[in-house]
Amino acid sequence: QVQLVESGGGLVQAGGSLRLSCAASGGTFSSYAMGWFRQAPGKDREFVAGITWSGGTAPYTDSVKGRFTISRDNDRNTVYLQMNSLKPEDTAVYYCGILTTTWKPAGYWGQGTQVTVSS
Repeated sequence: QVQLVESGGGLVQAGGSLRLSCAASGGTFSSYAMGWFRQAPGKDREFVAGITWSGGTAPYTDSVKGRFTISRDNDRNTVYLQMNSLKPEDTAVYYCGILTTTWKPAGYWGQGTQVTVSS
């Protein structure tokens, strides 16, 4: 059974940075495409960024392009999301998940980590 555990969220002022981590266990992490999603109050969960097992990335959602960077460390079974120049509209619960080969959620999620950006 695959388990995903996110960490690194918190409260930050606009313009600040955070790095989210997602540690995986119970599966073959190095073979999975991984992604970050977010869900703001009252909104649907949206795709933010994705990365293949070998480090190739999917197009970032427009609102985070140039500010967020996804990366992974297969030796540590961990995927990261570096978030810079944060804006209040980035406030959401951030989830990591396993992706299919077409960048769709495969149904495995972590519990989420809250990111709050104050203005």
